[in-house]
Order: sequence, then structure tokens, then C-alpha cells
Amino acid sequence: MMSTVEKALILKEIELFSRIPGDDLARLAFLAEEVIFEPGEIVFEEGELGDALYLVLSGRAKIYRGKTVLAEVKEKDVYGEMALLDSEPRSASVSAIDELKCLRIARADFNDLLSERNSVARGIIQVLVKRLRVTSDELEEARQYTAPHSTG
Repeated sequence: MMSTVEKALILKEIELFSRIPGDDLARLAFLAEEVIFEPGEIVFEEGELGDALYLVLSGRAKIYRGKTVLAEVKEKDVYGEMALLDSEPRSASVSAIDELKCLRIARADFNDLLSERNSVARGIIQVLVKRLRVTSDELEEARQYTAPHSTG
């Protein structure tokens, strides 16, 4: 079992939590539970209501829709993060490729922390805004690249 301090140090390295102040990060680490999935075990399935985020400590998992693999996650990757912010159905399934050890943060616990500590919300919002800006820039570059060129 990992200590709360060990969990906090790992969480601090994750972009999504990188701007959360130390005391709040320690509280989040306290809420994070260690979970282990065996090879081939399903973590969650597409269409299920999202109720937690997972941070990979060791092992690998595949994210897929039907028979199409969308991504593979490995150590220090996060998946299911949208479930912390809304309760919409999962957009894909996840299953362990090999033994998969994760930290699981439940949405209910996260929401309780958010309601007590607005600095957590501010930190998450800053990271999400940064991601949105990068995505917007990438879309604009792609749009310019594929725009028809006039030969006037």
C-alpha cells in the first residue's frame, strides 16, 4: 500500500493535478484508492456512467470501442478524467493488457473536495483551459493546411 505522501507526489506529476496546491493535493491523494486489475479484466465499459478517474501506476491497458483500439495507456497516464467533471456515459471501454495497478479517484469524493476547496477547481480549470487552447491552435493549423489555395 502506498502512503498518502507517495500518492501526492505521483499526482503532482500529472498535468491535470499539477496546479493544485500542496495541501489540497494531499487531501486528493488521501481519497485516491489503489486498485489492481488482472490481464484481460475490464476496468469499465462504453456506455456505463462515469464515476471515477484512473491513474496508471504500473502495467498497461487498452482503450477501445467495439473491436477498434483507440489508445494504450501506461505508467503515469490518466484515463476516465471526464468522469470527474460529469456523469455522462463512458465514451469507450478499458481493459487491462497485463497486470494493471492504478489509483482510482471517485467522482463523489472529488466533488466533495471541490465544494470545500475552490483552489482545486481553479487548478483543474487552468489545466483544461490550457488543453483547450492547444487543441484550438492545432485545429486552426489543420484548417489552414487543408484550406484550398487560391490561384488568383
